[in-house]
This record gives sequence, C-alpha cells and structure tokens, in this order.
Amino acid sequence: MGDDSEWMKLPIDQKCEHKLWKARLNGYEEALKLFEKIDDEKSPEWSKYLGLVKKFVTDSNAVAQLKGLEAALAYVENAHVAGKTTGEVVSGVVNKVFNQPKARAKELGTDICLMFIEIEKGEIVQEEILKGLDNKNPKIIVACIETLRKALSEFGSKIISLKPIIKVLPKLFESREKAVRDEAKLFAVEIYRWIRDALRPPLQNINSVQLKELEEEWVKLPLSAPKQSRFLRSQQEMKAKFEQQQAAGGDADAGGDDGDEAVPQVDAYELLEAVEILSKLPKDFYDKIEAKKWQERKEALEAVEVLVKNPKLEAGDYADLVKALKKVVGKDTNVMLVALAAKCLAGLATGLRKKFGQYAGHVVPTILEKFKEKKPQVVQALQEAIDAIFLTTTLQNLSEDILAVMDNKNPTIKQQTSLFIARSFRHCNSTVLSKSLLKPFCAALLKHINDSAPEVRDAAFEALGTALKVAGEKAVNPFLTDVDKLKLDRIKESAEKVELAGGSRASGGADRKESKPVAGKAPALSGAAGDKDTKDNSKSGAQKKAPAAKSGGPPKKGKQAAAGGAGSTGTKGKKGSEVKEIFEPELSIEVCEEKASAVLPAACLQQLDSGNWKERLACMEEFQKAVELMDRAEMPCQALVRMLAKKPGWKETNFQVMQIKLHIVALIAQKGTFSKTSAQIVLDGLVDKIGDVKCGNNAKEALTAIAEACQLPWTAEQVMSMAFSQKNPKNQSETLNWLSNAIKEFGFSGLNVKAFISNVKTALAATNPAVRTSAITLLGGMYLYVGPPLRMFFEDEKPALLSQIDAEFEKMQGQTPPAPTRGNTRHVAGSGDDGEEGDEQEDAGNDVVDLLPRTDISDKITSELVSKIGDKNWKIRKEGLDEVASIINEAKFIQPSIGELAPALKSRLNDSNKILVQQTLTILQQLATAMGPNIKQHVKNLGIPIVTILGDSKSNVRAASLTTVNAWIEQTGMKEWLEGEDLSEELKKENPFLRQELLGWLAEKLPTLRSVPSDLVLCVPHLYSCLEDRNGDVRKKAQDALPFFMMHLGFEKMAKATGKLKPTSKDQVLAMLEKAKANMPAKPAPLSKASSRAIGTAAAKSQVASGSGEDYSSSTMESKADAKKAKAGGTAPKSKGIQGKKVPSKSNLKEDDDRSGPVFILVPNGKEQRMKDEKGLKVLKWNFTTPRDEYIEQLKTQMSSCVARWLQDEMFHADFQHHNKAIAVMVEHLDNERDGVISCLDLILKWLTLRFFDTNTSVLMKVLEYLKLLFAMLNQEEYHLTENEATSFIPYLVLKVGEPKDVIRRDVRAILNRMCLVYPASKMFTFIMEGTKSKNSKQRAECLEELGCLVESYGMNVCQPTPGKVLKEIAIHIGDRDNTVRNAALNTIVTVYNVHGDQVFKQIGNLSEKDMSMLEERIKRSAKRPNATSAKQVEEKPQRTQNASANANMLRKGPAEDMSSKLNQARNMSGHSETTHAVPREFQLDLDEIENDNGTVRCEMPALVQHKLDDIFEPVLIPEPKIRAVSPHFDDMHSNTASTINFVISQVASGDINTSIQALAQIDEVLRQEDKAEAMSGHIDQFLIATFMQLRLIYNTHMADEKLDKDEIVKLYSCIIGNMISLFQIESLAREASAGVLKDLMHGLITLMLDSRVDDLEEDQQIIKSVNLLVVKVLEKSDQTNILSALLVLLQDCLLTTASSPKFSELVMKCLWRMVRLLPETINTINLDRIMLDIHIFMKVFPKEKLKQCKSEFPIRTLKTLIHTLCKLKGPKLLDHLTMIDNKNESELEAHLCKMMKHSLDQTGSKSDKGTEKGASRTDEKTPKAKVNDILAEIFKKIGSKENTKEGLAELYEYKKKYSDADIEPFLKNSSQFFQSYVERGLRLIEMEREGKGRIPSTGVSPQMEVSCIPTPTNTVPSSIGNANGEEVGPSVYLERLKILRQRCGLDNAKQEDRAPLTSQLSKPSVPTVASSTDMLHSKLSQLRESREQYQHIDLDSNQTHSSGIGTTTSSSAASNIDDLKKRLERIKSSRK
Repeated sequence: MGDDSEWMKLPIDQKCEHKLWKARLNGYEEALKLFEKIDDEKSPEWSKYLGLVKKFVTDSNAVAQLKGLEAALAYVENAHVAGKTTGEVVSGVVNKVFNQPKARAKELGTDICLMFIEIEKGEIVQEEILKGLDNKNPKIIVACIETLRKALSEFGSKIISLKPIIKVLPKLFESREKAVRDEAKLFAVEIYRWIRDALRPPLQNINSVQLKELEEEWVKLPLSAPKQSRFLRSQQEMKAKFEQQQAAGGDADAGGDDGDEAVPQVDAYELLEAVEILSKLPKDFYDKIEAKKWQERKEALEAVEVLVKNPKLEAGDYADLVKALKKVVGKDTNVMLVALAAKCLAGLATGLRKKFGQYAGHVVPTILEKFKEKKPQVVQALQEAIDAIFLTTTLQNLSEDILAVMDNKNPTIKQQTSLFIARSFRHCNSTVLSKSLLKPFCAALLKHINDSAPEVRDAAFEALGTALKVAGEKAVNPFLTDVDKLKLDRIKESAEKVELAGGSRASGGADRKESKPVAGKAPALSGAAGDKDTKDNSKSGAQKKAPAAKSGGPPKKGKQAAAGGAGSTGTKGKKGSEVKEIFEPELSIEVCEEKASAVLPAACLQQLDSGNWKERLACMEEFQKAVELMDRAEMPCQALVRMLAKKPGWKETNFQVMQIKLHIVALIAQKGTFSKTSAQIVLDGLVDKIGDVKCGNNAKEALTAIAEACQLPWTAEQVMSMAFSQKNPKNQSETLNWLSNAIKEFGFSGLNVKAFISNVKTALAATNPAVRTSAITLLGGMYLYVGPPLRMFFEDEKPALLSQIDAEFEKMQGQTPPAPTRGNTRHVAGSGDDGEEGDEQEDAGNDVVDLLPRTDISDKITSELVSKIGDKNWKIRKEGLDEVASIINEAKFIQPSIGELAPALKSRLNDSNKILVQQTLTILQQLATAMGPNIKQHVKNLGIPIVTILGDSKSNVRAASLTTVNAWIEQTGMKEWLEGEDLSEELKKENPFLRQELLGWLAEKLPTLRSVPSDLVLCVPHLYSCLEDRNGDVRKKAQDALPFFMMHLGFEKMAKATGKLKPTSKDQVLAMLEKAKANMPAKPAPLSKASSRAIGTAAAKSQVASGSGEDYSSSTMESKADAKKAKAGGTAPKSKGIQGKKVPSKSNLKEDDDRSGPVFILVPNGKEQRMKDEKGLKVLKWNFTTPRDEYIEQLKTQMSSCVARWLQDEMFHADFQHHNKAIAVMVEHLDNERDGVISCLDLILKWLTLRFFDTNTSVLMKVLEYLKLLFAMLNQEEYHLTENEATSFIPYLVLKVGEPKDVIRRDVRAILNRMCLVYPASKMFTFIMEGTKSKNSKQRAECLEELGCLVESYGMNVCQPTPGKVLKEIAIHIGDRDNTVRNAALNTIVTVYNVHGDQVFKQIGNLSEKDMSMLEERIKRSAKRPNATSAKQVEEKPQRTQNASANANMLRKGPAEDMSSKLNQARNMSGHSETTHAVPREFQLDLDEIENDNGTVRCEMPALVQHKLDDIFEPVLIPEPKIRAVSPHFDDMHSNTASTINFVISQVASGDINTSIQALAQIDEVLRQEDKAEAMSGHIDQFLIATFMQLRLIYNTHMADEKLDKDEIVKLYSCIIGNMISLFQIESLAREASAGVLKDLMHGLITLMLDSRVDDLEEDQQIIKSVNLLVVKVLEKSDQTNILSALLVLLQDCLLTTASSPKFSELVMKCLWRMVRLLPETINTINLDRIMLDIHIFMKVFPKEKLKQCKSEFPIRTLKTLIHTLCKLKGPKLLDHLTMIDNKNESELEAHLCKMMKHSLDQTGSKSDKGTEKGASRTDEKTPKAKVNDILAEIFKKIGSKENTKEGLAELYEYKKKYSDADIEPFLKNSSQFFQSYVERGLRLIEMEREGKGRIPSTGVSPQMEVSCIPTPTNTVPSSIGNANGEEVGPSVYLERLKILRQRCGLDNAKQEDRAPLTSQLSKPSVPTVASSTDMLHSKLSQLRESREQYQHIDLDSNQTHSSGIGTTTSSSAASNIDDLKKRLERIKSSRK
C-alpha cells in the first residue's frame, strides 16, 4: 500500500488521470461527490474537468469506467460548460461504452447521450450516433439504434431530426445481424408513432416480409398523437404544463395547443431523396413517342411511368417531356395511351411538387378539353393528373384556363370542370378564395346550375356548395342574390355534405379556423398525391392564414379580412352586408299622387303647380319640412320625386323654388330607401341644373346624395351620358368637376372607366376651354387611382393637349389617393367588417387592369413565326423577334394566351448572339407591360430564365436582364418569384456575376415586402456559401442582403441553418448574423385603409391589387413585424412600396406627413458594431483622397438602419438642393433628438465629410453652420468624440481650412476651436500638424496659425509626439516660398517662445542663417518676455478613459472645462493675462462680477499671477463667502485657486529652472497646510505629469548642459522630491494619482536613481536617499490598485525594450516585492479584476517559456510570487476575478491559477504533513493571536531579565524559526535602539553556532518559500540566489539581515564608498534618510524616532504601515532652502555616529 499513499494525496483531477486504475476509481468517486455538491452551474470548478470528461467514459478499466460514466453523467447534467464536450464524449460513449458487456454501462452511456440532448446538443449527439451505425461491431449498432429510439420516444420528432435517420433505416433492415434488424423494427415502430404514414414511402423497398411485420405492428399502435415526455432546458414551461397534465390524469387534449406543439406535421416528401430521371429516359424516347405504331408509343410511356413512380424527383428541365406527354393526352387517338400519359403527368406533378408549377398552365387546358372522353378509366386518370397538377400551382394561375372551358358545349367537359373546381376549392381556404377569384367562378357556375344536363347541374351545385363552405356565406352570398330559393337550398345542402381537405366539417364562417389540416384525410386523391395534398394544405392553410388581411389596402387590425363579402367590379352596385340594391317597379303617376297625398299636407300638393312663385316657394318649404320629419320606412321616395318633377318640374324658373326643390331631392335620397328607378326620374333635371350659377351647388349636393344611395359607378355613368348628350358646355364642365370630386369622396371602387373614357375624349376635343380644363382635372383624379396605364387611352391626342394631361399627371405623381369618406363605408361601418375596404381596394386594382381592352395575339403567333425565331441563321432569328416586337406594339394590351411564343423566346435567351439576347429581353419587357398582371403565369417558364441571364459576363446584358426582371415584378409582385426552388437553384450556381446581381436585387426587393413565401429559406444555405465566396463583390452583396433575409426569416431560423456548415464557416457566419441582427430593419408596416393604393406603373395593382395570388403573408410574420417595430424605437418604419410611398397611417395623410417621427433612429450598440467592423476590416476604412462610390454606398447601407428613409433619400440625392434640405432637417431635429444624433454621430460626420468634396458653396456654408451647432450640443451633452469619429472627420475638416473664401476659413477655424471641447487638444494637434504638409499654401498657413493658438491656450503639453519634433517641423516652414506661410510659421514659433523661453532654440535644431535671423528678428519685435502670456495656458483636459462596457452612445465626458473663451482669447492675440477658470459648469462663477466686486471679498491667496514671490509665504486666509457658501468644499477660494493651481502646475514643467522652483515652492506651501491641501484635489495627475516632465527635462537637457550650475540642478531635484514626499504624505491626495501617471512617475524616479551623473552632483548621495524614501511613500500611499497595475506595466515595458538596463527592471521588481508584502493589509482595497487583467496581459506578452529565456530568473519568480500571494490571500475566490479577461479559456493565467489552487487545496486537505514545518506553520495560523502575543511577551520578558537573557534569545530564535512569518516588530518597536540591536545580534550569534560551518552567511539570500515566496534580493549580488530549489531557509537569513541592520545603524559601520542602490531602501532597513520637512527637524529625539519608524517601515518582515511625517524639501525661504537643509542633514549624521 506504500504506493497508495502517493496518489491519495493528489487532487481529484490528477487522480482521474492517474495510471493506476484504483487511483482513477477513487478520483471518479470523489469527482461524482464533488459534482453533486457544486450548486453553481457556472462555477469555475467545472472548467477544470473539461478535458477529462472524455477520459471518464473511455476508461480502459471496466470497474473504473462504470464509476467514470456516473461522474460524467453528473457533470453533463450540472455543468454549464458541458456542451463543449458533446462531440468527444458521445463519440467515446459510442465506441467504448456501447460495446461493453455490462448492461449498466450501456444504460449510463445512453443516459449521457440523452442528457446531452436535454442540454440542447441534440444535433451533435445525433451526428455521432449515426456515425456509430456504420461501426462494424453489431453491439454498437444495436445500442446506437436503441439510444436513438429512446431519444425519439422521450423528446419527440420535433427535437430528434428524422430525415437523416430515415435515410439509413432501410440499410439497417438489410443487416445480417438479427439483433440489428429487430432493433431497427422497434425503431421503425417508434418513428411511425410520430410521423404515421409519412414513413411508408421511404420503406417501400425493404423486404416484403419485414414490411408486413411492420404493418402488423403499426396497426396495433394507439391512434392518439404521442406527446413529448422529456424536455430541453429551454422548454421548462412546456415541462411544467406536461407535469400538470399528468397530475390532472393525463388528459390527452388538455391545453389544446399543446397537442399541436407536440406533433409537428411531418411530410413524407421531405424525408425522401430526390431521384434524377431525365438522364434515365430511353435514348429514343422522343422518337418513339411520335411513332406511328401505338405499341411503340405505349413502350415509351411505360418507361416514363416507371421512372415517375419515384415519389420525389430531382428538379430539372422537364419542358420537352411535358410537351410530349401533353401531345399524347391532347391528340392521341388511343384512349389507353391518353390514360397512361395522364398517369405520367400525375407522377411528374407529384414528384416535382411546386417545381412542376411552371408547366401547369400548358397542360391544364389540354386535360380539361380531354374530359370529353367517356371512358371511366381515362376520366379517372385525367382527374388524378389534374388534381396532382393543381397542387403544384395556385387556383389564381389556373383560373383563366378553367373559366375558358366552362362555356364549352360538351356537357361532360362542363361537368368534370365543375367537379375539378369543387375539388380545388377544398384545398383552398377563405383567404385564397377572395372575392375577386370567386366572382368569375360563381358567375360561370351559376350558368351551369340552369344547364339542361342534370350531371352538369349537380357538379355546379357541388362546386358552389364547396365555395360556400370554404369561403363562408358572407363571401359567397352576394353572388347568389338572383338564385331562387330551391336552388339556394340545394347549394346549402351540398355545402353541408362537403368534406374539406383537412377533414373539417365546420359550417359557414367558422371555417376560417381550419388551418391545420390533418394528414392523410384528403379525399379524391390517393397514394403519394394524398401526401402532397396535405403538404399543400398545410401551406395554404397555415401559411396563408393571415393574408386575407392584406388583400388590397389591407385593414390594420389583426382580424381576418372577410374574403369576399361585397360585390365587385362588374356589378355597378356594391352589395355589401347591409347595402342591398333596391329594385323598384316604375309606378304610374296616379299611384304616386295617392302615396304622396298620404304623407304630404294637401295644401302642399295643390300648390305644386301654382302660377304664383311665392305659393310654390311656400309649398316647397312645407314639402321640405314634411320630408325632414318623415320616417325612413314610410317615405315613398319614388312618389315624392315624381311630385317634384310634376309641372313645372325641372323647368322651374324661380331659382329660390328650384334651390329648395333640389335640396329636397338630396334629403329624400339621404333619408329614404332610394332606388335607381327614383333616380332616373330626377337625374335628367339635376344634370340640367348643374351648370346653373345659383342652383348648381344644390344640384351637385343632390347628385352626391343619389350616388350614395344608388352607388357612384351607376350614377356617374348615367350623369356622364346625360351631360354629353346635351350641348351645354357649362353643364358638361360642371358634371366633370362633380365627378372628379365624387371620385375622391367615394373612392374608385367599381367605376367603369371605359364607359366615360369616350365622354372624356369628347370633352378634351370641346371648343370650350372650361370643359377641357375640367376633363383634364378629372383625368388627374383618375390617375391617382389608375396610374400610368390611363395615359395609354390618350396617346393619340394632339401633342399640346397631351402635354397638359402629362403636366396634370405629374402634379399627381407621388400623391396618395385619399380615403373614401362616402359610399358604402358609411353603411358597412356598422358591420365591423374590416375586410370590405380591403377588398374594395383590391377590386379597384383589378378594375384598372380590366379597363384596358386586351387583344388576343395567339393567332398571330404562327408556327412559321416560331420557326423563324428558332432558325439557324441569326438574321432570320432577328427578323422573327422584330415581328414579335411589332405585334406586341400594335396590340398595346394583350391577353395572356400567347401560344408557342413563350418557349420560343425562352430558347432565345440562351442565344449565342448577345444582341439577340438583349432584343429578347426588350421584348419580354414589352410583354410584361402589355400583358399586365396576367404575366404571372409565365414567371416560372420565362421569368426565371431572365434571372439566369444576370450571370452573363457582359455588364450591358446583365443590366438589361435586371431591367426586364423589374418590369415583370411591377406586374406580378415578388411572391411568384420567391415561391418554389427556382431562385435558390439560381443562387446555387457558382457564377459570381449571377450571385452578386441576384443578391443585390434581393437586397433591394426584400425590404419592401411585408411577408414572403416560406421557400425563401431554401436560399439561405446558398446565401451562406456566397458569404464565403472567393469573389469579394459576391461576399459584400451577400452581407448586404443578410439583414433583409433575417428580417423575414428571423434570427433563429437563420442561425439554425448554419448547422450544416463546417465549424470554421459556422463561426464566421454566426458572427455576421449577429452583426446583421444589429442592422436588421423592421418590416414595412401594413398598408392602411387611407393609402388605398399606391401609384405605380402599368398596373398600379402590382403586389396589392392582384388579389388572392398576392395574399401570402403568415400570421407569424405579422407578429414578428410588430415586435420589430417595437424594437426600432417605436417609430413606424418607412418603406418604399413597389410603386411608391405607402403611408402607414389611418388618417388621410399626404406624402409629407410620413415625415413625422424621429429622423435618427437609436439602434442599440449600432455604433460599437460599426467600429468593430471597421477595426476588423469588415468594411472599408474611411480614408480617401476623394470619395469613391463604394464609400458612398457603404455609408448609405450603414445609414439605412438608423436614418429615416426619406431623409436618407434627400442626403444621397444627386441634386445639391436636396442636400440643403437634408441639412435644414438635421438642424431642426438637432435639439430634440440628441440621443439619436449621438448614436449616429459617426455616420453624420462621415456624410458631412462627403459634403466637403462638393463644389457647391451654399452646401458647404450650411454644413459649417450645422457643425457649429452640433459641437455646441455635444459639448453641452459632455460627449467625447471617439477615435473612430475623429479620424474619419477631422482630416477632412482640416482640408477646408485652406478654402479660398475667407468666410469659410473663419468658420472652419471656429469649428476647430469648438472641437477642442469634445476632443483632446493634443490629439487635435497631430491632425492639424498633418495639415501643414498640404500643397495648398493657405491651408499650411492656417494650420500653422492654429497650432500657435493651441500652444498658447494649452501650453507645450499639446505638442505631440514631442515639442522638439513639432518645432523642427514648424521651423521648416520658415523657409516656405509663400509669405503668409512664412509669417504663420514665425508667429507660431514666437508664441512657443513666449510660453517656453529660450529652450525653443535648442529644440528647433539647426536652421539656415537666413531663417534664424528672421526668427530672432521676429522674437525681438514681439518684445514679449517669456511667461507674459503663459498665464493663459490652461491644462488640456485629458480624455476620459472610456469604460469598456460603456455604451458609446451614452459616452459622456467629465465636466468640461470651459475652454472656448480661452482659445478665442489666444486667437485674438490679446495681451491680457487674466486667467480663465476651468471648473465644472455647476460651480462656475461669474468672474466679471467677482472682479467688479472684489472690494468686498478680497481673497488673501498669494497674487500668483503677478509673480511677486515675496508674499508667497504669508498665511492664506479663507475668505468669507460672498453671498452664501455653496458648500464647505466649494467656497470662493476654489473658483480662484482652480485656475491659479492650473497655472502654477503648468510652470512646474517650465524649461527655466527658477520658474520651476518658484512654482514648486508655491505648491509645497499649499500642500503643507492641512486646511489648504485639499485645494490640490483634482489636480494631482496634472501635477505629477508636470513633475515627471520636469524630471525628464533635467535628465535629458539640464544635466547635459555644461553652462548650468550644478547646484541649481540639486536645488531643483530637492524641491521636486520634497514636494512629492509632502504630497504622498497626504493619503487622500496620493490616492488620486492614476495608474498611467504613476507608471511614468516610477519610471522617472527609478531612472533618476540609476543616473550615474547624480553621483557627481553631490558627495553624500542625499538625493538618492530621498528618492528611496519617496519611492517607499509612493508605494505605500498611492491607490494600491493603480500602483500595482503601474508596476506590472512598467515591468512589462522594461523587459520588452532591449535598451533598458537589467538594473532598471531589477528595481521595478523590488518595488513589486514591496507591494507583495503589503498585500495582506491592502488586499481588500485592491480591484483584483484589474490586477488579474494586468497579469493576464503580462503573461500573454511574456508566456512562461519566454520568461524562462530571460537572463535573470527574477521576473518569473516575481510573477509567481505575486500570483501565489494572491492565491494564498483569496483562495479559489480569485478565479471569480477574471471577469475583465476576454477569453479566459485561452488565458495562461487561469490555467496557472487552477494549478495553484489545486496545489493549495491538496496541502490544506492532507493531514499527513503535520510534522513538517509547513504543517506546523499552517496549524499555527489557526492559533489565536492573543496566545501568540502571550508567548512572545514571555520570551521578551526573559531576554529583558539579566539571568535568563540567553535562554530568552534561544527561545526567540526557535520561535522565529518555527513561525517564520511571526511578527516580533510590535515588541521591539517600543524598546530602545540599543535593545533592538542587542536582540538581533544575539539571534545572529545563535544562528552561527547552530549552523556551524554548514552554511556560510552569503550575500545571496534565498526565497522563503514557506512564507509567501518572496525572493529577497541582496545588497550587492542580486543574481546569486541560494537554494533555488526551494528548500527550507535557515537562520542565516536573519543573521544576514541583522548584520546589515547593524551596519545601517552605525553599530558595525562598514565602509560605504559606493552609494546604496534602491535595494537597500526597499528590502533592508535603510540608512538614516533625508528628513526633509522643516517640521521634522525640531529635536534630535524626534529625528531618531522618525528614522526608526522608517526602518520598521522598510523592514522585510514588517506587515504594518506607519505613517511617518515626512514633509517637503522647501524651507521657509526659497533662497536659503538648500543650504539650510544640508546643515540639518549634517547634524543628523553626527548625532547618529
């Protein structure tokens, strides 16, 4: 067992990897316990085992493996990171567990696989298990099948993807192993449970016996749908629901929709592999099918029949095959062959599904015609064929062909067609069967119900009944108004019997709920067709459920629109639910009189024809009153109007009487039930009076009322024909005016334009100009509804007239037709039927198309013409095409039947002659315009080939192809194109041109669609391959299209589709998807009623109007759109519809009104994403000399998601006036959309840079105005420009500073001035410096001047990179050719001279004599002494470090220092030297007021600006508050001191030593007075920067300067160091120093220590010693996080730079050790996250290997020590502090920490090492502190007594040896210096005795591993380290220290020729240090105490910090400073000796 003890001590994870199986077994057991204990699934503990889990399951020892499997299961169940191991673990389970003999192992293996599925890793699990099915070991195969079966049984077919499984299932049935076959059988039964009959086709080829067995098993299965019983982690809600159900007793249908969720409909077709059959056709097929002998033809057909039995066929070009079969069906005399060909067609349609759609139109008419055959087998075959074909297309597409056959004389054809219609209707839903589609069918069927043949009548009844059932009574009833009751009952009876495709028996309107058909219940179709039927149903049902809501101008609400409902085009009246047309027989005059007398006063009737007009007037007034009081029901309208028309009737001469008469007509029409019969009586008279000046308005009012009662279409037709049968031009023009107004009020619905086109033409030809004008106005109104096709009717008018018409149309362009305010809307409102309006609009669309008289050109497409088009000679082909073009041109509008033209044109699209290809494309464009929406049926056979041409290599051909496609889209809408696989097939072709054109086209079209067919998802895999295409343009277009695909498909679907990609591709694509998600636009809002129709071209109907064919949205899409709208910041997204703007609003909006809403849309994280993209080079960097198109396009794309569409159109318009408009809008929205502007700021600035390249001055001026406002706003918002924004804008702004126009230059300078408020001046400086290199002399001059202003305002600190470099570059310009540039350069250098003094000459370098003399001359002339203007300098505000997580939109800067006045002051070169204060705005004071009032409040602070240094040291009084104190911290002193301190600090870095010393003296004065010191708060960084800049200056410049008195330098050094010590005494101020500044400070101080030149300055090294003391102060008092961070970065830098001396890095490390010792006290104040990040970065730059290569081993030990100490102090919690590290897994640090943790855990865990010192020290840690103190007190008592002193020392030695980290300082501290040295000497002697000669006290000191791994470097030889292997350290260490202590204290004073380096201060007790503050030097006693405290401070074992009062070097008089100090130091020395 000796062995065991070894591994027992190991940590768990190491045991798990041990080579001994027992160790592993033990490890697995412990791991299992551990895994069950850990509560937090994200605990870092899990990560340790990531790499081990695979070994758990693949253990070679069976016993250990079992336990390993249990542990692995626990791991997978609980660990958050387990998913990462899925692939390897499942693969391990399949290969190493499933072949085990133990059942328990297999069971656990299966459980692990299922658990992985539960944690959402189903796909990977399935993939690995399917690989296992190919294993040679049958045990493994069986186990794999069993696991899959279990997974399917528990998780269901939604989660377990069945397609790949079903693919391999037949192979399993062929296995030689019975066990495999049996398991496969069980699996097949389980699959059948879930997908039922969809499993049959894939298994049809297995062994018949097996199939029979399966059938038997299948029959036994219960019919209820299976339910998912185990749930994914993301399905917890479902799980809860399921458990409730179980508790409630397992009611199968509890929670109705749950059932749906549980069983997704699986389509067998989807599970099948497609078979390619075209190549398998017999070679002589096409010859045989034409053969004379019927047997040969039969052979050919039989060959096809066998091939088409394959249930799924590969897509291909079946056109020739279909043509051949169609010919057989249509022309073959042998009926048997007809039936066979029909079967082949049915097979093709079934196998190809939607892909067959393009051939449907050719075949259906032939089949319908063939129904004349009587033979049942033929009829059945034809029925099957046509039903199968119907499912591949839509009713809309076939309607023309079907209706054409309905009038056939043959009753069988009529009967079969009606039956086909009935069957087709069953596959539709109420959405598809819209009114426009039902109307023609119902009309045709109504004829058939009166047919003489009973079978025709029955079929028609069945079809109408089906329509009634599917579409609902409301939709169908309007068409059945004239049907007598018997027949109506018969139709209803048929409706009752109808079984819908989904098996629904709902009646009437309830049918709308039927949208989820149940598979396998479709009547009339069998076999595979049945499957397909359900597929189509689910398509038409589920996916087309919502779209009714969209038919025309869809209703806004989510209600289903009623399909149908109100009548449509042809009927002149619109019969809605309540608007029944009133038919009234004409009554005789007697009856009328009788009826009238019943309701009117008798007197009234008598006076109607009185000769006296007054009586007639009175009579009319009575009449009016009576009508007003009459009830609707009893008003005899016809009788009343007859009375009014009685003599004198409409010939009434008195206008007053006439006015009332007309008013009464209006009243009757409004109040009564007014029929067309009544209207006929009055219309003539009304038209007669319409032109009357006095009565015209009343006549119009009456006409409008009649139109409302009798429908506008009928009224308008009557009125127009009456008006134009008269000769009165006034009447004609007023009638036209009334009509154009009425159209606006009533809408265009149902108007038969044809009827009055001729009247309008007459009017246009009229001689009276008023008539012509009215006619043109009317045309304008009609144009709003009809669109461009209207112009076609007037093309033959005279040019002058045509131009007037065009002008009117132009006016209407872009306007939206107003919402109708009269007409049916009024009545229908009551019915709450939103659909009415939608359909009404839809009809309007169809109307427009119906208006156009269409010619049938099929007879002109002769076979000769077709053969011409296909001729070998290209010239003849061209002739043929020319003929076609002229035929179409002549016909203008054509019917959809074009015979053989389609295939002929299609073949020309592949013509080798490109000219003919282009001509064909032109013809296809004409064809689209001429045919209108009917072109839809040619999309598949002609449209898609046009798309193919987008891949042509010639750009002009591609352009022509694109134009043609767009012309087609205008007619068809997008749906037809996106349906089916055609587009995805095109995208699949690896043609870069095709891909980029097609993707570009989709990116343009998709955003305009509200919904798309689900087939769009088929394009996604190809889209992903385009994202990785070799061609850059393809990739770019694919990226552009990505957001628009996502907009329709949703992120989840898109992300899921990445599953099939390679892992590398998947990551890239997912990253792009994330990016696209951020830019994803919201879907276009649904159209509102108001915008009834948008205007467009040939068919304003485009998408909207084309009726049901367009209704393809799905309700899910709808809801997504809403969600997205909400996301987009609640702004209704604007989208361009296909024909123009569609305004999503209820009210009657004009186009302008869609400009409400914000113009800048907040896209969360949009800006960061754009920056990331630019950084990652995913987009072009904004860097150019002139903007190229791709930059503009890129900007446009980026703007599309966050700038309102209409504004973007203005911004990127070609015309500059639109740019001006855009800027005006931006100015307008600047204030109220601040957040929006800031979120888009980068884009706005980029757009403005583009405007800088415009030549138009007005735009430029406006841009500059906007920029001024913009930067003012940004300053108010306290925003800081990001680097990205600055670099893409400032260089272009600087270009404009060289504009020739003075006013522009001035503006640009003003903007540059304002920019310093939102962007650091030092960074601005570099951009402007670049500007000086321009070729434009004006720009050079202006930039130089600007540089001068910056230096004047901000001091030399702005000169980046260094003042020297900058000045050299500026000085070059003194020799410039251009005078203004020379002057500017000279002025700038003079400015610098005024700030910087004579140093300038050094930094300029060598100038030519001429230039130098010019400069000197200029300096003399300026006659300014240095420092005269320097009062103006204001420290530039450092840019805030931007918090990594801060959202850039919300990035704000700290309180801005108000600088603009300062800059302006500098710019105006004003000589005043008052300072501007830079304080937060909240606390700003009105300086003028203070100055005026300064009598009352005199601040006694030294008047520093005057530099009278005499009164510097007068006491500073705190002034009494002027009005009231703001707060104790912000009294008046602050407002003045802030600017004063700023100025004084700026002088610290001065090149003039005296200036600097004076400034330091003043600061010291402030620091030494406690009550004043806080004034420095907020200026610490600034002060430290100035200080280390001064240190640099001394190091680089003063020390090298021979002329300078060295005493001056010593004095300056003393001041600096004294100041610093004062500063670092005050903890609150010391903590303000930031990490970056501390790093530079430490760099400066260490450099100073190592500067050998300092030795020559002074003999006694006081400077070095003071620096040592200062360093200690800095380390102790600064913010611990910042200083630790600074030291780490400094160490990293000095190790990186080869130039830095090893000594330097050594000193840095010593500082770090010092920090490590302070850690136990400071650990809680440290931000560990930041430190860990720094260590991580350090380790990244210096991996272990690299560190080990260092010459010295200190760095690696330093790092380990630091990490070890942190581990020791924080334990495992330390791992929680890695939050700031981006990818922890790659971090070497995390691994290192884990290792350490394990190590420490093991140490704490093992009990066996109690005997060792480590154990002892650890146990001691637990001993209470009080006890320790007692022991030590006892020992010291002994040492103190004479007799026991030796014993006491020995005990102390033992104690210290045992508890190496014990702290004896507190006991020594209070004793005398002598006692301390006595104790230490004693300890050392004992050590010498004990150790004997074994260990010579060497200068090398070894690390104390047992304390905290602190390497203790030595005084002289740091590299000689004893005990590198980490053995225990003996007492020699302490003896060594004691020796050094003695030396230092003068007890054993060895010679100290060479100065002690920093080491002596940091790691050993130090020499008597400079006690530098005047306060400290009062008495010898205090000196001694101070110095002693300092030793303790620096003592290695000391863990406590004591504050020693160290002050500053400056004494009370600036002059006598240094001498004084020296004397005092001498005194201290002598006293110590």
